[in-house]
Amino acid sequence: MPLTCRGRVRGQEPSRGDVDDALGKFSLTLIDSLDTLVVLNKTKEFEDAVRKVLRDVNLDNDVVVSVFETNIRVLGGLLGGHSLAIMLKEKGEYMQWYNDELLQMAKQLGYKLLPAFNTTSGLPYPRINLKFGIRKPEARTGTETDTCTACAGTLILEFAALSRFTGATIFEEYARKALDFLWEKRQRSSNLVGVTINIHTGDWVRKDSGVGAGIDSYYEYLLKAYVLLGDDSFLERFNTHYDAIMRYISQPPLLLDVHIHKPMLNARTWMDALLAFFPGLQVLKGDIRPAIETHEMLYQVIKKHNFLPEAFTTDFRVHWAQHPLRPEFAESTYFLYKATGDPYYLEVGKTLIENLNKYARVPCGFAAMKDVRTGSHEDRMDSFFLAEMFKYLYLLFADKEDIIFDIEDYIFTTEAHLLPLWLSTTNQSMSKKNTTSEYTELDDSNFDWTCPNTQILFPNDPLYAQSIREPLKNVVDKSCPRGIIRVREESFRSGAKPPLRARDFMATNPEHLEILKKMGVSLIHLKDGRVQLVQHAIQAASSIDAEDGLRFMQEMIELSSQQQKEQQLPPRAVQIVSHPFFGRVVLTAGPAQFGLDLSKHKETRGFVASSKPYNGCSELTNPEAVMGKIALIQRGQCMFAEKARNIQNAGAIGGIVIDDNEGSSSDTAPLFQMAGDGKDTDDIKIPMLFLFSKEGSIILDAIREYEEVEVLLSDKAKDRDPEMENEEQPSSENDSQNQSAEQMTSISQEIDLIDQESLEETSLNSHPESLSPADTDNAASVSPSEQNSNPAENHETTSLDGECTDLDNQLQEQSETEEDSSPNVSWGKKVQPIDSILADWNEDIEAFEMMEKDEL
Repeated sequence: MPLTCRGRVRGQEPSRGDVDDALGKFSLTLIDSLDTLVVLNKTKEFEDAVRKVLRDVNLDNDVVVSVFETNIRVLGGLLGGHSLAIMLKEKGEYMQWYNDELLQMAKQLGYKLLPAFNTTSGLPYPRINLKFGIRKPEARTGTETDTCTACAGTLILEFAALSRFTGATIFEEYARKALDFLWEKRQRSSNLVGVTINIHTGDWVRKDSGVGAGIDSYYEYLLKAYVLLGDDSFLERFNTHYDAIMRYISQPPLLLDVHIHKPMLNARTWMDALLAFFPGLQVLKGDIRPAIETHEMLYQVIKKHNFLPEAFTTDFRVHWAQHPLRPEFAESTYFLYKATGDPYYLEVGKTLIENLNKYARVPCGFAAMKDVRTGSHEDRMDSFFLAEMFKYLYLLFADKEDIIFDIEDYIFTTEAHLLPLWLSTTNQSMSKKNTTSEYTELDDSNFDWTCPNTQILFPNDPLYAQSIREPLKNVVDKSCPRGIIRVREESFRSGAKPPLRARDFMATNPEHLEILKKMGVSLIHLKDGRVQLVQHAIQAASSIDAEDGLRFMQEMIELSSQQQKEQQLPPRAVQIVSHPFFGRVVLTAGPAQFGLDLSKHKETRGFVASSKPYNGCSELTNPEAVMGKIALIQRGQCMFAEKARNIQNAGAIGGIVIDDNEGSSSDTAPLFQMAGDGKDTDDIKIPMLFLFSKEGSIILDAIREYEEVEVLLSDKAKDRDPEMENEEQPSSENDSQNQSAEQMTSISQEIDLIDQESLEETSLNSHPESLSPADTDNAASVSPSEQNSNPAENHETTSLDGECTDLDNQLQEQSETEEDSSPNVSWGKKVQPIDSILADWNEDIEAFEMMEKDEL
C-alpha cells in the first residue's frame, strides 16, 4: 500500500471483493518478485529474499484464494525462484546452501490446489481454501458453478514444470485434462471460446470472445505449452484458435470481442487493457505485422492519457479510467524490440518509465492510477508490478552482458516467471496426445510448425516496423503529419482535388466510393442496413491516400460521436386525436435535429395525407392534398432534410417519415433521431418526426378505415380532448356502434396509454441518412442512403414494452368487463384492426424478451 506505506494484509483492510482473492497471507509480493531480483542482478538481495520466504511464509492459512492467481503468482513465483536458485548454485558463487527448499514449498502448494479439480469436467473450481480445501463447511467455498476460460486454461506451464521438477506427474495430468476439456467445448463453427464456462456441465455462460480479460492467457499458454513441452497438439490447437482470432476478432489495429456463435457480430464497442499482451504473443508466433499495428494503436492511447486505461472505446475515449500499473504493454514492447531491433521501441520504453516516475511514483513505491484523466492515485501496488513491469523494462534496455544468465534458455509465464526450456526433456508425463479431435486444415503459410527464430524472421530492419507503424501515427491524435500536409497543399495548388471529408460523404455517390477505395477504405453491408467502413492502410493507393483514409475515418467517428453526444434529443409523440381514437393511441416517434423544435414550440395538430411521390425526394405532384396538412413520407432514396424541404414547399405544416423496412418497430429497434444533410437546415420550419414501420402502419390503417385521420405532433402526449370524444357520431353508424363509442368514451378516463418517464428515459441514437454512430463496430458505420437503411436488429434495444403491454392488457380487461355487463355489445369492426395490431405487438414483445433472455 504505497500511499499509507504498509503492506496489505487480508482481513486487516476493508475488503475489495474479488481483487483480494490474490491475497493468501503468504507474502505475495515477496514471492512474486523473487526472480526479478536475479534478472536485475541483485543476487545478494535474492538470496536474502529466499531465506525470508523459507523462514516466514506459511501456506497453511484459513484463507479462500483464487486458484488462478495463486497458481500464476505464488506457485509460479516459487518455481521461478527455484529455477534461478539452482542456476546460481551451479555457477558456484551464490545459493550454495540451497537444497530445493522453494521447490518443496511449491509442491506443498500444488497439492493444496489439487482438490479444486474435483469436478466432473476436470475444470477447477475458481477458489479454494488453503487450509480446508473445497466444499467442507469450514472451507467457505465450493459452491461456485462458473469459472473464466483463462482461469481454467492458465495452469499448464506451472503444473507441468512442477511435475517435471519433482517427477510427480499428477499436476501436469490435471492441467492437461482442463485444457483438453476447454478445447472440446470450443464453438466448432467459429473455433472460438467464450469468457465464462460452467465447470460442471461445460456450458458457456458468457458467449462473447476476445483476447482480453477472461480469455487472454488461455491462448498464451497453448503456444507456450508447445514451446516448453514440445507437444504438437498444443500448437495445433493454438494455430486453430489463432486463425479464428485473425478472422473474426482482429480488425487491425483493433481487437474487438465477438459472439462465439455469431463471430461476425461485435459483442462490445470497447477494448480492455489486458489485450495489450497480444502483440507480444504474436511476435512469439511469428506474425509481426498485426503485432506492430496493435502495439502502435495502444501506444497512441498511452500518449494521450499517460497510461493505458483499463478499458477504452473504439474511438479511443476512456471507458474505465483506472490503471493498476499493468505490465502487458511493456511486455509487448520488449518482445517487439527483440523481434525488430528498432530503437523506436526503446523510446516507447523510455516514455513508460518517465510516466511512471512522473505520475505514479510516491515515497513508498508506485501507486496505481485511480483515474488516468485526473491523475488521482489508489493506495495499491499489485505484486505483478515488480514481477513483470520491472522485469520487462529492465530487459528492454539491458545489454547481454548486463544479465548474468542467458535469458533465451527460459520461457516467461504469464506472470513473467522464468521456467527453463530443458524441462521439455525431463520427467516427461505419460499423458497421451489428444487424438480424438480433428484439427482445422490451415492453408496459411504463416502456420509453420516451428518456433520462430527472431534472427531469421526479422533481420533487425528498423524500416520494416516503421513502414507498418507510420499510417497509424495519428489514429488517436487528430493532427496529421506536417509533411503530408505540405504535400497536400502543393497538390491543391497544382489543381488536384482536396481529400474527401466525412461531412461531405454520400454513400450513394459513385465518385465518393471510388475515393474511399483509393484511400484503402472498404464498405461492408451490415444486416441492419447500415454500412461499416473499415480502413486497411496497406490497401491504399499511396501513403498519402492512406493518411487521408485514416483522417477520414477519424472524422467520421468524431462526427458520429458529436451527433450522438451533443445533439441527442428526447423522443417525441404522435397522438391520433380523431374519431374513434380520441388521443388514446400515442406512438413513440424519433425527433429530427432540424425543423421546428416541439419542446420549445406549441404542438402541431392536423390531418394527415400521403405525399406523391411517397418517398418525398422530388417536388410533390399532389401539393393540394398536403396543403395545410401533415405529410406522410416514406424513408429512402434521399436525405431526411430534402424530404422536409419538398413537403414544406408543397404547403405541409409537418411531416412524418415512415420506415421502409417492413415490420420494424420501436419495441425491437433502438429509436434514433433524424440528422441533417451536413448543410444549413435553418430554412426548414416545420416539425419532422420518424415512425418505425409498425407504428406507421397504425396511421396508414386508420386512413384506410376512416379516411380523415387527425394527429397531434408534440414533445409528449397531451390529455385527451373531451370535446372531440363527445362529438356526434356519423349518422351512418348503427346504435350498437354508438353504444360502443359511448363505452369507449367512458373508459377513456381509466386508460393511461403513455408512461412519460419511460419516454423521457428512452435512449436515442443519432442517425443521419449518411451516418450512424460507431456503436457496435470497430470503425465508423454509415448508412449508405435511405433506400439501404434498416433499423438495427442486433443493438441493445430501448423498449416501450410498458406502454404497449399496458394498453393491451387494459383493453382486454375492458373488453371482458363489457362482455360481462352487455354480451351483445361489441367494439365494432372499425376498432378491430387496432386490437389486432396490439396483439401482434404483444407477441413480438414476448418473442423479443425470450430472445433477449437467451442472449443474456
